[in-house]
Amino acid sequence: MSERAPVAPERHAKGVATLSQLAGFDTIIDARSPAEYAEDHLPGAISCPALSDDERARVGTLYKQVSAFEAKKIGAALVARNIARHIEERFLDRPKDWRPLIYCWRGGKRSGAFTHVLREIGWDAHRLEGGYKVWRKHIVAELAELPARFSFRVISGATGSAKSRVLEALAAEGAQILHLEEFAAHKGSVLGNLPDETQPSQKAFETRLHTALSSLDPSKPVHVEAESRRIGALQVPDRLIAALRAAPCLRIDATMTSRVEFLLRDYAYFLEDPRWLAEKLGHLRGLQSNETLAHWLGLVEAGQFRSLVGELLARHYDPLYQRSQTRNYRDYGEAPVFATDDLSPAGISRLARRILAS
Repeated sequence: MSERAPVAPERHAKGVATLSQLAGFDTIIDARSPAEYAEDHLPGAISCPALSDDERARVGTLYKQVSAFEAKKIGAALVARNIARHIEERFLDRPKDWRPLIYCWRGGKRSGAFTHVLREIGWDAHRLEGGYKVWRKHIVAELAELPARFSFRVISGATGSAKSRVLEALAAEGAQILHLEEFAAHKGSVLGNLPDETQPSQKAFETRLHTALSSLDPSKPVHVEAESRRIGALQVPDRLIAALRAAPCLRIDATMTSRVEFLLRDYAYFLEDPRWLAEKLGHLRGLQSNETLAHWLGLVEAGQFRSLVGELLARHYDPLYQRSQTRNYRDYGEAPVFATDDLSPAGISRLARRILAS
């Protein structure tokens, strides 16, 4: 049995817990449907749906089209069957002192039924008061307040300057980082989608941000990459982007050759699927002339990726990045510059140590 924090005396109904008591439970169980869980969930929660997606839709249809009574009858049978299955498949090995916390959308019927059955068995189960809705409200409120606690150092530099890898090297040296692109599962550009990985929902992205910020020490600087307000389909919360744009910048000035070589390594999956790359280049239509796009597509077909990357940087990304950073980041123009012609893994590690020593 893992150690758990002491739980404050309950001030609510028996078997009901609040967000402040989360640390006192061994397991957090999400009783919502798989689709609700996939959109977002409490950190560390396991999915044990009281109703599947189809079952939830069926009960909801009965409620609207027939009656609440008919919906409750069918719903009760389905919920009882699913709870029994979860107990048999996942919880029969749990000891008597196991303390699970169960939540659903509002902390109502689904989590209430689950909690009741587990308590009848003899486990000290609780349902979360207010359910996921109270958690989501907590996240929104926290993300409006947390960013002001930290002193950010913004790593800037033109596209291909290995900013994300520098962040990771800083973390390897013991520095605090906030890796926005990692949380967003996106590299922050038109070509930024990761292969075989979809972005999280906006809610899940914000939960990841909250978890990361809550783990940081406000007395120490936090390094973060200069980002636009949007990372792929996701939006950085207003208070966080405002804090980043007001923070001091550190600018990487890497040579064009080193940037091209880095991007060819970092985006190596482009070479495995040129058709995917050609499709992504289509998103630049309207930003670049048809003639330019046709030329770039010709480079893709010919496998001339080094030339393609160099032209993309010089003719699209560099002008765009310069305008964006100058407009959005207060200290970008006066930022200390870290020049380099080496963005190999060893060169990135050396660059991170130089930044930490500044």
